[in-house]
Amino acid sequence: MITGADGYDSRIADWMHMLLPLAVERGTRIITNMGAMDPLGAQEKVIEIAGTLGLSVIVAVAHEVSVGESGISTYLGSAPIVECLEKYKPDVIITSRIADAALFLGPMIYELGWNWDDLKHLAKGTLASHLLECGCQLTGGYFMHPGDKHRDLSFSNLLDLSLPYVEVSFDGEVYVAKAEGSGGILNFSTCAQQLLYEIGDPSAYVTPDVVLNIQDVTFQSISNSKVLCTGATPSAVPVPCKLLQLVPKDCGWKAWGEISYGGYECVKRATAAEFLVRSWMEEVYPGVGDCIVSYIIGLDSLKARSIDRSSSVTTNEDVRLRMDGLFELKEQAIQLTNEFTALYTNGPAGGGGISTGHKKEIVLQKELIGRDHVYWRTWVRRSEVMNSTNQAFSLKKNSVKTFTLPKSNLPENEHSPAPSGQRIPLYDAAHSRTGDKGNDLNFSIIPHFPPDIERLKLVITPPWVKGVVSNLLNTSSFPSSGDLNKRDKWIDEHVKVEIYEVKGIHSLNVVVRNILDGGVNCSRRIDRHGKTISDVILRQEIVLPP
Repeated sequence: MITGADGYDSRIADWMHMLLPLAVERGTRIITNMGAMDPLGAQEKVIEIAGTLGLSVIVAVAHEVSVGESGISTYLGSAPIVECLEKYKPDVIITSRIADAALFLGPMIYELGWNWDDLKHLAKGTLASHLLECGCQLTGGYFMHPGDKHRDLSFSNLLDLSLPYVEVSFDGEVYVAKAEGSGGILNFSTCAQQLLYEIGDPSAYVTPDVVLNIQDVTFQSISNSKVLCTGATPSAVPVPCKLLQLVPKDCGWKAWGEISYGGYECVKRATAAEFLVRSWMEEVYPGVGDCIVSYIIGLDSLKARSIDRSSSVTTNEDVRLRMDGLFELKEQAIQLTNEFTALYTNGPAGGGGISTGHKKEIVLQKELIGRDHVYWRTWVRRSEVMNSTNQAFSLKKNSVKTFTLPKSNLPENEHSPAPSGQRIPLYDAAHSRTGDKGNDLNFSIIPHFPPDIERLKLVITPPWVKGVVSNLLNTSSFPSSGDLNKRDKWIDEHVKVEIYEVKGIHSLNVVVRNILDGGVNCSRRIDRHGKTISDVILRQEIVLPP
């Protein structure tokens, strides 16, 4: 662990100033993984904040004990949290890197008295935890989509989203819920999207505590704010023998530049600017062009084109060229920023708003390590205050702003089969959300009308998926035929598509390997996580069979 530097999430100070008084007043424990690489430093900060607030609190820390190389971190499970709860009865628990689901599963194990070999209960608890781990994405956040009648919530409906919570019994019965009268929406569709978020093989979703099988999970709405979740079971090999470890590796030097063009033939001027910068770079560093990716914001920065439509340029009067490079040498990165700045004097007319930058890039490489080789410890401190009696805090009734929220305007139980034998956008048949794990992408295909899954399986095939995502690998807005041939060869050799059926929710989970330009830490794309790819998928036109 690194201490003495802000290796922890600096936002912990803001959250603790707001939440500590309320938590102490109500007897609520706070458990957070905001300790990151410096949980001891985060503990010191929370102790300091508690002192300034006049609060006497016990702050426990659970963190990995590093052996060997510094900077390496392992996703821990629930055990360190459970130990803190049992040994210290703390007000706050701060962890190092830990699986998101463990933040919720740990308290369940402690409160419900589950045993570590009670795998059926752990599986159900892990399902609940996975549904909760992205917060308001379960209750309508990141779900609203104007133009899609199945997701077209009013703007104001998102003003007062409720964080989800879970009701779970000793025998593992799970309900997810949101606050009564709050905004957003909680239903089968929001639960299905979150279920498949960042999932690979749904029969073997690996967490540090249990390997989960979600193939038969299903959801039943009990009310507008409560959903019953059933069907989670341990996988055939229920406990992982290895844990996921992140190892920092030198990824080179990244550099970027942006410039805007507007008005007549602005796209051609942006294209000319790209040509010039690439040519100038080749003069100084021959062969470096393969390190550079470029795109025109307002035209193709997200590659959201249909594979069945002409790629001809529509009328654009406001675009921005962006070029990103990932280089071996710092000097090459600096050269790109210098050449980009030269567009002010040597480039096409009317370019403005140039911005450039460069930085050292570190990628977190995924490796597996035997769980017997991972060590962790717990530690506790109590804040010291002048007055040993905690100050009393109370919420004033008029201190919370309230909104009058419209009811959800989504149709209920009005789903019908998507039309067959005609071209329709995939939007009309299904909805989707994208997740990322390193250099891999997954997206869900969740039909509006569940029986449509049988017809969708005939359309959503590995070749179809490769055709849709191939544009992501274009290194320029207007690639040559040679560039396209090189791209397609690389896809054939490196990109792998896996399609899994999740029968409990009548959906598909599609995994695309090696498609995210190295992953979020070193990607040269404007959307480094690949979040927008779900809409690239949904805008494709398909023909469903009868």
